[in-house]
Amino acid sequence: MRKQSSYLSEIQYIEKDKVNSVKKKMKTEKFFHYLAETFKAMSDPTRTKIIFALCLEKELCVSDMAAIIGTTNSAISHQLRTLRNMKLVKYNRIGKLTFYSLDDIHINHLFAEGLKHVEDL
Repeated sequence: MRKQSSYLSEIQYIEKDKVNSVKKKMKTEKFFHYLAETFKAMSDPTRTKIIFALCLEKELCVSDMAAIIGTTNSAISHQLRTLRNMKLVKYNRIGKLTFYSLDDIHINHLFAEGLKHVEDL
C-alpha cells in the first residue's frame, strides 16, 4: 500500500497559461542578481538604521548619522560606501562636509514597505 504523501508528490498539474504568462514577464539573471544584491545591501542593521534616518531627515552628514546611530564616523563611512556602490544613497559635498540622501524615492518606498511588514508582525 502506497503512502498518500508519495502519491501526491507524483501528481503534476501545470496551468500552461499562467506559466507562459509569467515566463514572458520574467526578468534576466542579471536583473535578479542586482535585485538580490540590493536586498543584501539593506540586510545589515547599521545600513538599515542609516536608511531609516535618511527616510526621516532626507539629508544628513556622516557625523550626524554617527551621533544618531551611536557609532564612529569611520563605521558610518564604511557602510555608506556599500550603500553608495549599490546606488541606494547619493552624496552632495558642500565645502568640507559631505551630505548623504537616498538615491531616489523608490528606496524610500521599498524601505517603508519593509517597515510596514515588520510592524504588522
